[in-house]
Amino acid sequence: MSKIRIGITHGDPNGVGYEIILKAFADPTMLELCTPVIYGSPKVASYHRKAMDLQTNFATVNSAGQLQPDSLNLIPCTADEVKIDFGQPTEEAGAAALAALERAVTDWKAGLIDVLVTAPINKHSIQSKDFRFRGHTEYLADRVGKDGQEPLMILMNERMRVALVTTHLPVKEIAAAITKDAVLQKLRIFHHALQRDFSISNPRIAVLSLNPHAGDNGLLGDEEQTAIRPAMQQAEDEGIIAYGPYPADGFFGARTFESFDGVLAMYHDQGLSPFKLLAMDDGVNYTAGLDLVRTSPDHGTAFDLAGKGVANENSFRQAIYTAMDIYRARAAWDEGHKDPLPKLYIDKRDKSERG
Repeated sequence: MSKIRIGITHGDPNGVGYEIILKAFADPTMLELCTPVIYGSPKVASYHRKAMDLQTNFATVNSAGQLQPDSLNLIPCTADEVKIDFGQPTEEAGAAALAALERAVTDWKAGLIDVLVTAPINKHSIQSKDFRFRGHTEYLADRVGKDGQEPLMILMNERMRVALVTTHLPVKEIAAAITKDAVLQKLRIFHHALQRDFSISNPRIAVLSLNPHAGDNGLLGDEEQTAIRPAMQQAEDEGIIAYGPYPADGFFGARTFESFDGVLAMYHDQGLSPFKLLAMDDGVNYTAGLDLVRTSPDHGTAFDLAGKGVANENSFRQAIYTAMDIYRARAAWDEGHKDPLPKLYIDKRDKSERG
């Protein structure tokens, strides 16, 4: 298989995006694994490189059809110069982040890149008439999702995978969003992703409760009885192995997650707070459920570190590795499941009953 073409969006140019990108590709062996292309600005990249005394070189190309296979490529996505103000959310930086994202998605649709790795954006400054979403996940679902497809946010490293039923919702809206259909749909997507994207033939999924103590038989809430357990029962009828619902505090405190291939949390902080505590330096955000393979580092713009040269690039490097692994796993799964043999039905009646 030829080297995977990895599209990389520069994220918010006032954050640590360029720093972690340039640091990750300072190791020349990275270029032996993939053909990377940054969607951003040569001037901004050079500014970051000089400000932090980084030595990583890049080659500016006009389109993804001109990628140099042994170089870190960069496609200019902004016509105007972008003023850099490290650590500050600005409208100008948000527009630059969106321009890179739009160009990368367009190139993926055209078959010019294979996977997408996104550097962090500032969710407030990127808002505009063209971006009215709560994050990358919702934006990509709108831009590349087909009918019937629904994205699933998975935070992962080598030790655990945590998926979310709800993502960027205000806390006051979470309980109403936890329905049987919502939980069941996320279980289906998670199960299929574990099989196709991570090569786990018969995945075991742990499901967390919404309420403390799993609702205490309705004393502390009834979502476990009215939504979560019924969804798990139907999932089991469909061949999905799910256990729980587990109270979140004891589940993570006792490291019960180590016994499962994936954990389905009900809301953002329930799953991501313990995950980031355990995996801040190597965590990866993966958007499952779409044809596009998209990953990102499991941290934000880190405005407090921007321009200081101290940002850790390991999470970004793991996002690159994860995107490549998933791309190859999908190719193997799809190859193994195309043109299946027809099912054979065996007549189990006693011979005396056969006509």
